[in-house]
Amino acid sequence: MTALNLNGYTDLPPGKIAFVVTYLEMFARPAPRLSRAPEGVTLTRWEKPDPETYLPLFRAIGDEWLWFSRLLMPRGRLAAILAQETRTIHVAVADGRPVGLLELDYADPANVELAFFGLVPQETGRGLGRWLMEAGLDMAWARPETRRFYVHTCTGDSPAALGFYCASGFTPYRRALEVIDDPRLSGLLPDSVGPHLPIIRPDR
Repeated sequence: MTALNLNGYTDLPPGKIAFVVTYLEMFARPAPRLSRAPEGVTLTRWEKPDPETYLPLFRAIGDEWLWFSRLLMPRGRLAAILAQETRTIHVAVADGRPVGLLELDYADPANVELAFFGLVPQETGRGLGRWLMEAGLDMAWARPETRRFYVHTCTGDSPAALGFYCASGFTPYRRALEVIDDPRLSGLLPDSVGPHLPIIRPDR
């Protein structure tokens, strides 16, 4: 086991990558920033999607940012998660194509989690993300039980993600380090994704 140096550098074993995870939260609905959907975009409730339907959108959004957690899951476990009564999944649709994902977890009624949030790369930069976040804020805070809305992001994600969450009204409150096997080395994700975290092969 490699000891973590909290005041300097720690070498990672070959084949491992590390993320700095930032946890964010809010305790009240911030003032709305946008009220209308971009032209041609709608938001659709996705009722208990099966994994084979869900994962293509998950990958279209997340492959570039090394989203791996749900790719590792047995399909039965993922299907059970996606069917939870305490979870809502919405899809942003543009011209008949799914382009965004908004997934909220109400397992703890007072502490609502923004479980997954993102857009396909082609749809960034035109205000769709801000609109989708406003929809998520409306959903989370429309429930009288909600006392806190929280999310986490990491250095594997888009470099714009942390600033976007802060601009949306979330406040950072905790950091953690996550060390994992590089999912590109196992073939879970292709070598071409995540160039912001270069691959270092164990046999180098």
